[in-house]
Amino acid sequence: MMTERNAVGKTVCRWIFLLMAVGLFGLPGICSAEPAGDLVIFHAGSLAIPFKQISKAFTAKYPQVRIYREAAGSRTCARKITDLKKPCDVMASADYTVIDNLLIPDYADWNISFATNEMVIMYREDSAYAGQINGHNWPQILLRKDVAYGHSDPNADPCGYRSQLVWQLAEKYYHLPGLYRKLQQNCPPKNVRPKETDLIALMEAGELDYLFIYRSVAQQHGMPYVALPAEVSLKSAEHAAFYKQASIKISGKKPGQFITKTGKPMVYGITAVRNAPNPETAAAFVQFVVGPAGRKIMKQNGQPPIDPPHASGKVNLLPSALKHLAGN
Repeated sequence: MMTERNAVGKTVCRWIFLLMAVGLFGLPGICSAEPAGDLVIFHAGSLAIPFKQISKAFTAKYPQVRIYREAAGSRTCARKITDLKKPCDVMASADYTVIDNLLIPDYADWNISFATNEMVIMYREDSAYAGQINGHNWPQILLRKDVAYGHSDPNADPCGYRSQLVWQLAEKYYHLPGLYRKLQQNCPPKNVRPKETDLIALMEAGELDYLFIYRSVAQQHGMPYVALPAEVSLKSAEHAAFYKQASIKISGKKPGQFITKTGKPMVYGITAVRNAPNPETAAAFVQFVVGPAGRKIMKQNGQPPIDPPHASGKVNLLPSALKHLAGN
């Protein structure tokens, strides 16, 4: 009997030693507390550069993590989750309301607003009338017959419907009746692509002179741009009441359904997808994005961080570290 007990005791000790070794040396196992494994992130095209840098910093800190990023229009990213049922851990949108409208409550529980941006008109140094265009005369220059301009698809990408809101606000701000309709009529379908970054190639090839895009994207690509008045650029909470005068209908959750997008200051949102394949690492990544390191990278890339970030939705389901960072 004593021999049997000793044998059992030795076996237990071996298992305890093995588990301690796993925890001490960071080997994959049940005692490892560090983020690990594959992490799938769907994000807006305008987040491609900062999220590449954030992912590099995150994996440098947590080398057991392998990150796979897919950039697309924010609404396209959401539909990959809702319609195509593609596995995803983290979704980051250029418009926080995409998460609210398309993911919550069925595919996500909470949403953290973490950065801002503004609309500008990007161009090449050799674009038509590049030496003349400015924040006052751009409506007249874009409507000239020898000028080509473009924007992304409003049904796929927030930058697309924001460009339309900008056109409506410009009509009111500059007191130019009919400007919105004229800008629509002079922008053919071939100048509209799924996401704003798809259009950069057209501009570089000389097929477009001007592109309605985020200021951060223009800065990250070292391209010149026309800064728009704050009343038009969707950047300022101070002008939120003016922005509300603009609206556009876009596709909803199901075919035949529509959502009305009303002008409002630009705010990015991020969430961990419900039933994410790697929920612990997803939460750690979101925490990294909205924490000091992520905010620093966003700021360096021309996307001012919201400090502190703000959480909405079922904030009681936020991981404790995110509750603190979100100021809730």
